[in-house]
Amino acid sequence: MARSPAAKTQPWDLRRCRLHQDHGAATVEFVFAGVLLLVPLLYLAISLSEIQRNAFAVTQAVREAGRAYVTADDPATAPARATYAVRLALDDQNLTGPAELRWGPIGRSCDGLTVDSTVSSVNPPPLGPGARFEFCVRRTYRLPGVPTFLDARQNTIEARFVVHVDDLRSAP
Repeated sequence: MARSPAAKTQPWDLRRCRLHQDHGAATVEFVFAGVLLLVPLLYLAISLSEIQRNAFAVTQAVREAGRAYVTADDPATAPARATYAVRLALDDQNLTGPAELRWGPIGRSCDGLTVDSTVSSVNPPPLGPGARFEFCVRRTYRLPGVPTFLDARQNTIEARFVVHVDDLRSAP
């Protein structure tokens, strides 16, 4: 059976029709899929950077608070120096929210005394030679774009730093 020339061209004509019907569909699909994937990835990147920024700031704050406390010449001004060091470290990362600076014996939870103007004279850590104690900074932060009714303010990050007063330091 021989085919007519019209029968041979018929499949090609159908393919041409299909190509003309799908013209521009790949662009629409690419944009739709791109937005569908890009928005969650962008939010994930922003959230992770916010978490990392808070972790870095709290770690830096507790380390600087411990150093500022230990290098104080007067034990009465040491808590204020530590509090100021925490504020500077948080300001360095453009974080303006509150943070708690606490101290206590090594290995206990961070629920010791909070350094603040009303409590600082009650039981400050000793500045005697060889003294060891632990500083803790705790900060609550909020993820971007999450409504407050979803308990977004319950994200808490905590950092600890063990302070060792120099053995050769003169006793206050």
